[in-house]
Amino acid sequence: MNPPQENRPRLNEPPVNEPPLNQPPLNKPPLDKPRTNEPRANGHRLRASAIGLAAVFLAVLPLVSDNAYLQNMAIMAFLLAVMASGWNIISGYAGYVSLGQSAFLGIGAYTTALLSLHFGVSPFLAAPVGGVAAAGAALLLGLAGRRTRGIAFVIVSFAFLEFTSLLTSNWSSLTNGNHGLALPLPGWDRAYLNWPFYYALLVLLALTVWGSWAIRRSTFGIGLMAIRDDESKADGIGVRTDRYKMLAFAASAFPIGIAGGIYGYYIAFLEPAAMFDIVIAMQIVLAAHLGGVGTLWGPVLGAFLLEPLNQFTNQTLSGPDAGSWRLIIYGALLAAIVLFFPKGVLTEGLALLARLRRTGPTARAGSRPDPVPETLPASARIRPRGPAEPEGVPLLRVTGLDKAFGGVHAVDQCSFTVERGSITGLIGPNGSGKTTVFNLLDGSLGADSGSVHLGTRRIDTLPRWRRAHAGLARTFQSTRVFPRLTVLENLAVPSRSFSTAGPRAGAVGGTDAALAREWLDFVGMGAYAEHEAGGLSYGQQKLVELAQALMLRPELLLLDEPAAGINPALVERLSGIVRALNEAGTTVVIVEHNMPLVLSLCDHIHVLAQGAVIASGPPGRIERDPAVLDAYLGDHAARPHGDEAISGATA
Repeated sequence: MNPPQENRPRLNEPPVNEPPLNQPPLNKPPLDKPRTNEPRANGHRLRASAIGLAAVFLAVLPLVSDNAYLQNMAIMAFLLAVMASGWNIISGYAGYVSLGQSAFLGIGAYTTALLSLHFGVSPFLAAPVGGVAAAGAALLLGLAGRRTRGIAFVIVSFAFLEFTSLLTSNWSSLTNGNHGLALPLPGWDRAYLNWPFYYALLVLLALTVWGSWAIRRSTFGIGLMAIRDDESKADGIGVRTDRYKMLAFAASAFPIGIAGGIYGYYIAFLEPAAMFDIVIAMQIVLAAHLGGVGTLWGPVLGAFLLEPLNQFTNQTLSGPDAGSWRLIIYGALLAAIVLFFPKGVLTEGLALLARLRRTGPTARAGSRPDPVPETLPASARIRPRGPAEPEGVPLLRVTGLDKAFGGVHAVDQCSFTVERGSITGLIGPNGSGKTTVFNLLDGSLGADSGSVHLGTRRIDTLPRWRRAHAGLARTFQSTRVFPRLTVLENLAVPSRSFSTAGPRAGAVGGTDAALAREWLDFVGMGAYAEHEAGGLSYGQQKLVELAQALMLRPELLLLDEPAAGINPALVERLSGIVRALNEAGTTVVIVEHNMPLVLSLCDHIHVLAQGAVIASGPPGRIERDPAVLDAYLGDHAARPHGDEAISGATA
């Protein structure tokens, strides 16, 4: 069979400019040489020294100065830094921008005040309970907003802030409404001024930063950042996105609730308008953006930079319109930063400096990749997920699959099987429904009717993450790596299970990290483990995505046009990788327009046209099938279906 002209591989053309896979760049030291990492190491040492000096200065400030104004400014900076760091967990790591974080400040403050007034508990001891109450409220917010994203979630979070404010104002029997609550005055010696508040918030800030760091380096944090970059893809490789988001909401609110309890004791009087204030919410977002969203220290530094502006506006703006003017100032500043410095003023500045003195690897064209290793990673041998399957049961059985978009049937009563241990091709002209079938198999789309069985288990009713856990993995026609994660972190995202212990584990250490490096070496990307995936070439990202799917150790691997857009050398390597995987026990289904690749790799081929299978058989039979030739090159409106097509193929 001759495929359409535009789909034929042009093997006599020079290679597309693709960087080498396992070779260091020209005129650059190898990636594992110390000299390459010296600037980064020096930068880390300089940053650690600056942070240490700042921590010592803040720790001794009350001891060397009794200036109440400076102590108050530091207390407010600590408070804002805690809130911005908490906000960063849900918004910076997970990508869910919230305008309702100040609600958790008020919830923590009121919980602490009520416990103190009604039960005589010290506000310092009651503040952690305020954190628990805030975390519980965050879980409710996450439950209500888990199906929203982008501007819709921003609106939901703002509505939550307004709801809590109205609830507090109108529940007079509990909160005293707009009349407010007065907390007991501190009982310590006045000579200590605000030391207890100062050191309580300083310790809370240190614990919050430590918690943010622990989350960032864990599988939980890597999963959150995968959700930020591509939530649908994260769901498809086994991440429990619903649970991860709920945990992130709670982790974000907990320190803010504790800070609210301490802050309420500090100001000694609570009222809804002050504690549930949209201006505070905007200050939180502004502080994080000022220092750098998604970074560890950016929200802290942004808070300390923003607090002097807060003090200035508090002192210079007065009268009934002061709140409106503050809202205008902070809103305009936030809009300017988001428009011109979307990753944060300091983050963008440091990135610019890094680009000006970049010493990292550069691409080199025309390099032939190394041969595919003869052995796979030790744990790569595929084992069935469930009980032993009965003899003769195909690994994949698709029956009567149907999907319509309006009046267009993209998949029309599609049925086929894939035998265990085979390499099966799924081919057809453009628009025949091949990628839609893949989307129905992995759960990206829901079928209108039909069923999908993986072995003896029906999976079309399962959510996407469960299909990944069941042994199905998939790559995409257009690569979908997580661009802001490193290559190694990309391979740390896939999850074969979920447990409460899992999120606490380090993401890039232990046996999983060792396996990830083995898979990267196998596909030829081991030298780029520490590079951001978004900075790789298209062909390199294809290989990273393949290694990412293999981290699931799938029984069934779906490859959607893996050879599209890459040079012949990488096509050759890809062919060797697929063969090696198949020999190790992985069953592979390929959608591909590169017909020489399909005919050379596949044991069996199914041909789709207008959403239905029109022919099935071995490659030699398929390339001579009249119905297939008609589908590719002629009028296939009157094509045969089902058994008639197969019998026609044998004629």
